[in-house]
Amino acid sequence: MSIPELTLNDGRSFPVIAFGTYKLNGAAGVQSMLSALDVGYRALDSAFNYENEGAVGEAIRKSGRAREELSIASKLPGRHQKYDEALACIEESLYRAGLDYYDQYFIHWPNPKQGLYVEAWQALIEAQKRGYVRSIAVCNFLAEHLDRLHAETGVLPTINQIELSPYFPQDDMRAYHQKHGIVTEGWSPIGRGGKILSDELIAGIARRLGKTPAQIVLRWHVQVGSVPIPKASHRERQVENMSVFDFELTDQDMKDIATLARPDGRSFGQDPATYEEF
Repeated sequence: MSIPELTLNDGRSFPVIAFGTYKLNGAAGVQSMLSALDVGYRALDSAFNYENEGAVGEAIRKSGRAREELSIASKLPGRHQKYDEALACIEESLYRAGLDYYDQYFIHWPNPKQGLYVEAWQALIEAQKRGYVRSIAVCNFLAEHLDRLHAETGVLPTINQIELSPYFPQDDMRAYHQKHGIVTEGWSPIGRGGKILSDELIAGIARRLGKTPAQIVLRWHVQVGSVPIPKASHRERQVENMSVFDFELTDQDMKDIATLARPDGRSFGQDPATYEEF
């Protein structure tokens, strides 16, 4: 099964569905990632704070897949946003995974009160020049943070990874990204706790199309132009989550799903304007 690709603003390609690795650690995590690579995922999304970069590297080596076929990402934690610390952290990420480079490296959170995200971004620009990373990106940045990056460095991210689901569709941020050539990548794409999957509207569309509720939600991501990052430990669910390219949601389906947006739609509950990640 082949996952289509899009082109980032730096000219590099990126799959339209990535595989999330949060809480996939140790030998069991390696096996889950191996399964994901075997069924056809090419993008693995990790982070320094997930403490599984070593497992990611082990899965890559055991998979037998050519490194250039894969798209591997990690993220800089909030405590290492000072320039020199950021560069050392990226080096450590590479050592942990046993990789020569990352395809994408992200700033995990802006930590605006700390006020170092521009310094961290300058470190990612340098890391790209050194060949540590191919594409540089951010997570959870608001428009004001992105504007400042551009104003002070002249460089916009390739991707902004944000929380996104039908309950929390982030219309304004997606419009900003589209205007500025930034890819929207959605974490927690089907929410947490299963509320979206049991929503009657989603379930009704799933019944009509002969698909699962998760497939309907992930297809919604694809059609709004977001790259979802579903996570699944079991092979059957991994296949289900990537099997969303043989059907389309109608315009009416999309309009109906748009009505699900809600003020309390966040599943994580943290606002990037105030949250400070360690």
